[in-house]
Amino acid sequence: WLKAVWPRAVHRAFLVCIRPRACALRSPLTSNMPEVMAMVKGPKEAYEGMVDKGVELAAKPLIKVFHQSFFAGCYIGFGGMLSMVVAGGLADAAEANPTIQTFVFAALFPVNLLIILLSGGILYTGTSATVAAAVYERKTHWVNIPRTFVVAWMGNFLGALIFALLIEYCDMNEALTAQLAVKVAEKKIKADFLKTTIKGIGCNWMVCMAVFLCGQAQDMAGKMVGIWFPISAFVAIGFEHIPANMFMIPLGMLAGADVSVLDMLVKNFLPTTLGNTIAGSLIVAGGYSFAFGRLGCNSPSPLPVDRISREDLRIDAEQAGSGPKADAEVAV
Repeated sequence: WLKAVWPRAVHRAFLVCIRPRACALRSPLTSNMPEVMAMVKGPKEAYEGMVDKGVELAAKPLIKVFHQSFFAGCYIGFGGMLSMVVAGGLADAAEANPTIQTFVFAALFPVNLLIILLSGGILYTGTSATVAAAVYERKTHWVNIPRTFVVAWMGNFLGALIFALLIEYCDMNEALTAQLAVKVAEKKIKADFLKTTIKGIGCNWMVCMAVFLCGQAQDMAGKMVGIWFPISAFVAIGFEHIPANMFMIPLGMLAGADVSVLDMLVKNFLPTTLGNTIAGSLIVAGGYSFAFGRLGCNSPSPLPVDRISREDLRIDAEQAGSGPKADAEVAV
């Protein structure tokens, strides 16, 4: 009896317990599941992503660089005006505690960097790091540094200036908002050249770290956090950011600030641009190239990481399950 029943019982146990698991392992649902990906890249991969972004930017036609820089200047205006309106309304509270107005201004300002970095905008501050990093890694020619820097600067300035003029035309630069704009503009030309340059260095160090952290994070929430903290930090501290000043100072001048065009250019724009460039091109790009790139004789990352959005990239659409080859824009 035992000899007759035992094989049948073992066979039944196999069908009930073992075979379904084996079939599940071979099922198309599990075999086609995507790879598990980290939500945050390592610092080495983030630096290499900055390099790739610099290579992409250097290869763009100048008209596209200007277009995306102009849009970025307008976005600077949106964030700057938001901070001016809300923080300007706290004038009474600021008399008792100025930190309240500073905190609110700093907390709201990063909305512009969030839009710029996630929509492909180009700021002079980030360009000073990404293109320089690509040059350090010998992935683009040094001539692309002045080429992209000048066009990005001009695009940011025209976008921010036109936005400020439109704000003035629409009668939105008045009352408490105008008072704060005048206060900010006059304060930005009071420091001497060296102090403003150092403030520019501190600012763009933080801005470039926001770009770095944004590249590390792989989801929207992570990118928002990575952008918000460094940007709000430099604003609250009082550092100098040339794209922001391209909007703030003209807005204050339109509101009646005692600032001339020569004061704006010589006492703020020139030292701030110099400080921003030193921070982006030397401290961040040079420092992280030494830490992770060619300046430090480091090997490239072995990880096959797709790091940036690339334009006009020809891919094999059959691998994506969509038919023949086609031109596509791949967003990673």
